[in-house]
Amino acid sequence: MKKFTIEVGHASQAQLLTIAAELKIMSNNWERFGPRIMINGQKLQAPSLHEPRHKHGPRSGKPQARHI
Repeated sequence: MKKFTIEVGHASQAQLLTIAAELKIMSNNWERFGPRIMINGQKLQAPSLHEPRHKHGPRSGKPQARHI
């Protein structure tokens, strides 16, 4: 077994989430070819790639345009 350590500095929360998601996707895709990849000692679950739905639309504080 080979062990890698990744240290990430000066990254935004969004960038860290992207890195984690890409590692999970890579791990799940490689599994069918043999490699078993674990991050922080845990087997990874496939990431959820759907966007949550909101009932009230975006909350940017700006008024919504209305179509007539």
